[in-house]
Amino acid sequence: MTEITRWGILGAADFARTTMGPAIHNAENAVLAVVATRDAAKAAPFAALAPGLRVHDSYDALLADPEIDAVYIPLPNALHVEWCEKVVRAGKHVLCEKPIAMTVEEIDRLIALRDETGLMIAEAYMIPHHPQWHLVKSLLADGAIGTLRHIESYFSFGLDDPANIRLDPDLGGGVTRDIGVYTLGSARLATGREPVIEAARLGWQGGVDVSARIWASFGDVTCACHMSMRTTRRQMAIYHGSGGYIEMQAPFNPVSHREASVRVVTPDGVETLTRLHHARQYVTQVEAFGRSAATGADYPVPLEFSRGTQVALEAVFAADAG
Repeated sequence: MTEITRWGILGAADFARTTMGPAIHNAENAVLAVVATRDAAKAAPFAALAPGLRVHDSYDALLADPEIDAVYIPLPNALHVEWCEKVVRAGKHVLCEKPIAMTVEEIDRLIALRDETGLMIAEAYMIPHHPQWHLVKSLLADGAIGTLRHIESYFSFGLDDPANIRLDPDLGGGVTRDIGVYTLGSARLATGREPVIEAARLGWQGGVDVSARIWASFGDVTCACHMSMRTTRRQMAIYHGSGGYIEMQAPFNPVSHREASVRVVTPDGVETLTRLHHARQYVTQVEAFGRSAATGADYPVPLEFSRGTQVALEAVFAADAG
């Protein structure tokens, strides 16, 4: 039986409250044991979710807690690496929100630290844990749409709050870092290939990129991505081949966006639609992390994968035409 992982959350961020806290609580072989926050009011929803949960009034107290095995970090992007290193140096595994780092060099530091300590360090990149992506990878590998020729990926949402950390350049804000891990990262995941960034056009406001258009190639497969924090909420991914196409209507945030489904259309108009109603990608992510931490089993999204996406994102910034 897999050992139970006792989790602490470093900060009471909204996403931790609404999504990752419940995921940890609902995961098998996981216990949500501690939240670290100086604001007792922010801790209350976590305590209501998980009776018996303890609250530490400082991050350092969580790091020093001998009863905690793993820490989830939902802090602003610019603080990720600093606190990942502190958590691991305190002898605990760490699952950190995406993007786990701001540069390739920082990820290399985390890889070296992981290898030195033998502790798990992973980016909280949830989509590889959803069965729709397993299905898409299988369809592409099996030639269900012939030879893959082109990928389209679209992810947008409206962000009106000027105080949101996604709009703060000092905290690592911007749409490319926030959701480029999905648009470009998912194409890497599905194809097993690395992109060459052909061109990029970022829209800048207040020191952060609020929109991004990216053109890339994965070998002989072309790719176009669009991301925005200034347009109506929308997600989609299309894999277009010589013998049909695959369409995903909620590739990144199923349930909160809409129902996950994979639609395959052939040239003669035959459609196959697979709906995936009950998959819980955040819960599955926590369970996979716990298994790897307890048994040493391979983790589906190692830091090396995160590094590859960071290489692509840095190439986007370098290619920006302004």
